[in-house]
Amino acid sequence: MKKLLFIFSALLLTIACGHERLRNGDLIFVGLPEDYIVENGSMDAAISSATCEDGDLNLIHVAIAEVKADSVWIIDATIAHGVDRHPLDTFLKDFTLRDGSYPEFIVKRVRGVDADAAVKRAKTFCGRGYDVRFLPDNEEMYCSELVQACYLDRDGQPVFNSEPMNWLAPDGTMPPYWEWLFGQLGMSVPQGLPGTNPQIMSRAECLTEVSDCLQRD
Repeated sequence: MKKLLFIFSALLLTIACGHERLRNGDLIFVGLPEDYIVENGSMDAAISSATCEDGDLNLIHVAIAEVKADSVWIIDATIAHGVDRHPLDTFLKDFTLRDGSYPEFIVKRVRGVDADAAVKRAKTFCGRGYDVRFLPDNEEMYCSELVQACYLDRDGQPVFNSEPMNWLAPDGTMPPYWEWLFGQLGMSVPQGLPGTNPQIMSRAECLTEVSDCLQRD
């Protein structure tokens, strides 16, 4: 418990040490260094293969920060929890790397939206399952799909665009993981269907980075 509290406090101090403090509705992107070897056959490895470009940080996840007076909560969609709201230390534990270190965390703020409304909207999705099919317009949600659904402009339209989903590796082949996963679900790989991913979402013009990568030892 003491260790978790120390980690929790250290992250809060790290986030707050720059010119900007973490605000309600900020997005936290989870990134793996380009040279980090992801376990073969994992979803993270398949996502990195399909979405990462040379020289990029491998952004494998995006989460919504809910900032209260004395605490930080995370709302996100993961295989482990589905769409869920949990304390920051749970988020850190979930994304601890095999060697016990943390990935890189990039905090970005969404311009032109009501951030408080986005967080409130995110809470309404809690309890839904994780969308392992990565399909649009069903009841389940994956991480960037949740973010897209929550951040709306004044006209009620998503500020993050959908893009044709790419599941292919850079060499044009289909990673075996996707063939296995979607085969288990009784469907073909949804190549080209509209969707989102953290890598492309992180480049949206409506985002401003408000903190350096939150690398911790």
